[in-house]
Amino acid sequence: MDVALISDTHIPSRASRIPDPFRERIEAADHVIHAGDFDSEGALSNVRATAARLTAVGGNMDPRIGLPARATVELGGVAFVVTHGTGSKRGYEDRVANAVREEAGAAAVGVSGHTHEVLDTTHGGVRLLNPGSATGAAPAERATMMTVTARDGEFDVTVHEA
Repeated sequence: MDVALISDTHIPSRASRIPDPFRERIEAADHVIHAGDFDSEGALSNVRATAARLTAVGGNMDPRIGLPARATVELGGVAFVVTHGTGSKRGYEDRVANAVREEAGAAAVGVSGHTHEVLDTTHGGVRLLNPGSATGAAPAERATMMTVTARDGEFDVTVHEA
């Protein structure tokens, strides 16, 4: 199972579109996870139209587009808990790890956004992934995303820059 992880697209307030190389990865993925801050219903619609399957949550810039604050999806035998991670940078990893534990236990993988910074770490026994901003929206220094290959409960993560 090939999974594209994106977040913080901020279209149209901070960017006009997702870079073409990332759009190609999104189109090729079996499933796409977006960790919030689409910024508009149009951006959500565009990602939905591009993705074969989509799991998405709302971010602090998505108050009226009808997405849940958290979502859990199992892909390739791996449980992913998706949340935006809204709030201060202080305590960010604790907040996300606690959300993962509440939803699915420490064996699940947390996917979050909000900081616009790439993160791949284990915090309190929970693996946390943040793909950064798929459009390079400030304060990001560059556009980033992740791809995950998940099979039989094991997975590999790759970070991509555009």
